Amino acid sequence: MNLCVIPARGGSKRIPKKNIKEFCGKPLIAYSIEAAKKSGLFDKVVVSTDDEEIAKVAEKYGAEILYRPKELADDYTGSGEVFKHAINELKKNNGYKFACMIYPTAPFLQVNYLKEGYEKLKNSDACASFSVTSFEYPIQRAFKIVNGRCEMFDKSNFHKRSQDLEVAYHDAGQFYWKKIGCRSDDVFFGKDTIPIVIPRYLVQDIDTIDDFIRAEIMYEYLVKKGYIKGE
Repeated sequence: MNLCVIPARGGSKRIPKKNIKEFCGKPLIAYSIEAAKKSGLFDKVVVSTDDEEIAKVAEKYGAEILYRPKELADDYTGSGEVFKHAINELKKNNGYKFACMIYPTAPFLQVNYLKEGYEKLKNSDACASFSVTSFEYPIQRAFKIVNGRCEMFDKSNFHKRSQDLEVAYHDAGQFYWKKIGCRSDDVFFGKDTIPIVIPRYLVQDIDTIDDFIRAEIMYEYLVKKGYIKGE
């Protein structure tokens, strides 16, 4: 049995009511709920929230609701803690073997990558899998500003060709599969985790109003061109 948890608290500061703000005709969270249900991977799709309005929207799109305690609904609680709480609460009377956290701000999430994450994890000895994408610019050429001047982190990379520098990846912020009961002595971005590589055009942080507008423009363009299917 598989569990899906979508963490969505109500206290968004930079974009008020971000998780249920209308995005290309639907509440933002609806895209994550629909992707989870469309995948056919989950026996239960749950939204963990502290907000009645979010709960009503989530239920409308077919999710069940788990109200989280107040101590997990502040600005400092990480999504990992919320995920852990939901698993512990819901596995008591169920035989869940895998759980997946999907962010409520992932309208570009495609079901095929969600399925890939599950299949690769299920057929391995890894403890987790999650969505990643490559950095647009070689991180080896990164620099910091010290006293108004540039200072490279590693000068030896300055004259190297881009194609000779190793590709680096970062969290794509879409989904996180976990094998319940599997314990790792490494960090999450470590040897016990399988990366599922997502194309950069399907990845967009939505933290500010500028991000939100850019994401809507990208989404509409990708649907128009047939790169993704709009619902």
